[in-house]
Amino acid sequence: MTSRRSVLLGASLLPLVAGFHAWRAARGGTTAPVVIAMRGTPRGEQVWFEPQGLWVAPGQTIRFVNEDKANVHSATAFHPDLYGRERRIPQTAQPWTSELLLPGEHYEVSLQVPGVYDYYCLPHLAHGMIGRIVVGTPEDVKWTQEDYHRSNRPTGLPGTFPDLNDVLATRRVPPRK
Repeated sequence: MTSRRSVLLGASLLPLVAGFHAWRAARGGTTAPVVIAMRGTPRGEQVWFEPQGLWVAPGQTIRFVNEDKANVHSATAFHPDLYGRERRIPQTAQPWTSELLLPGEHYEVSLQVPGVYDYYCLPHLAHGMIGRIVVGTPEDVKWTQEDYHRSNRPTGLPGTFPDLNDVLATRRVPPRK
């Protein structure tokens, strides 16, 4: 009888646990990181982030995973403190870089400040390996006019970021290959 009671008690807690995880997800505190894969063709002719555009809640953890068996990659925020690039993240946000990730390695970052975060792969920026993460919604008071009107093309570099409206409409924008 005791073992059956513990099985029934455990089963009755499942909806409660599932509800808790749903509540945390709705409030931006999901338990599992959102994955952005770093990929490339076998000979390295093309490289990309997948998805290229992503919409998340403030505080969500993003995990960049190098799934490319032939190349090293990085996830680096566009910011003057990192290799002198133009700032393309919110004014009060902290810039990040994963440094170089070997195949199979990963890097995590948690983005707290609402706004638009543009990033790139350090060794493959010249090949247009860029991505965009949208944190929060345009209604968040910390979003600025800059977030709405930022160019979809980085200054003097190849590649195009996913359109802000496309990211907000679909949550995940696949790469353009």
